Amino acid sequence: MASAPTLEHNVSLRPYNTFGLDVKARLFARFASPDELRALLAMPEVQQAEKLILGGGSNLLFTQDFDGVVLKNEIRGLEIISQDEDSALVRAGAGESWHGMVQYTLDQELSGIENLSLIPGTVGAAPLQNIGAYGAELQDTFEQLEALEVRTGQLRTFSREECGFGYRESVFKGPLKNQYIVTSVVLRLHRQARINVSYGAIQTTLEDLGIGGEPTPRDVSEAVMHIRRSKLPDPAQIGNAGSFFKNPEISQQKYDELKARYADLPGYPVPGGVKVPAGWLIEQCGWKGQRRGAHGVHDRQALVLVNHGGAQGSDIRDLAQEIIASVREKFGIELHPEVNIL
Repeated sequence: MASAPTLEHNVSLRPYNTFGLDVKARLFARFASPDELRALLAMPEVQQAEKLILGGGSNLLFTQDFDGVVLKNEIRGLEIISQDEDSALVRAGAGESWHGMVQYTLDQELSGIENLSLIPGTVGAAPLQNIGAYGAELQDTFEQLEALEVRTGQLRTFSREECGFGYRESVFKGPLKNQYIVTSVVLRLHRQARINVSYGAIQTTLEDLGIGGEPTPRDVSEAVMHIRRSKLPDPAQIGNAGSFFKNPEISQQKYDELKARYADLPGYPVPGGVKVPAGWLIEQCGWKGQRRGAHGVHDRQALVLVNHGGAQGSDIRDLAQEIIASVREKFGIELHPEVNIL
């Protein structure tokens, strides 16, 4: 029988959210295995409380203290569980850092997630959000995950189809929200490099870095990290959660109408329409670099809301709502937060 982990009271969550907001959790505990998680879920105090599973805290905006229990996922482990001539299955504990997993796969000379380098957060959060960047999506390499059902303590395996992936969506943000806690994720990666440099500034950045000819997966990873660091502020330096809004998808007709009015409107074809960069829309509304005391919009990337130090989460939420309203008024497009607001 696993010994129950420690349940702490009134714990500051400031070190555990990348906005650096000083809110408290009424109850707080860490777990490093499914057995420890089961032991926590069996405690009456935990059973009766609202639960928040915390990974890297890079996708959360706390607007108040959390009057429940925060369970911090610290399940570790990275391993190749099987491979053949073409591919390898890599399993990672849900508490591993996502970027740490990317680096591990590059060290194993595997490709498939190098375009997702430097995305903050943990492995366990990646499928919930169906993360993606620079022309790659988690679902492209996803094989399966294991998750523990909160109500029964049973472990269940979910296939890609069962995860119901959509754009920054999964079944765990919809019908199964708060019912399962991810414990491990398995990806199928390529043993022969399949380089994807078609999206954004990757090709130009490779050239700027002096990498010509046939780039390796590690070269692509370096280029992506270079781009991300040039665009996105480091949460260790200034509080932020990366991209605050999803890039909206609109109909081709709507895009054509807007393109006639705004000739430099960017757009990327997607099934059923066109994806438009939210950062461009926000910048056109004059928000880029705006500061309101302790919070504001980043001066290099309008998609990023920042805490300069001492801001309240409610201030940042209110700013986000103003931005949504101004984009709706100017373009007739509804922005939706990518960040979870609590």
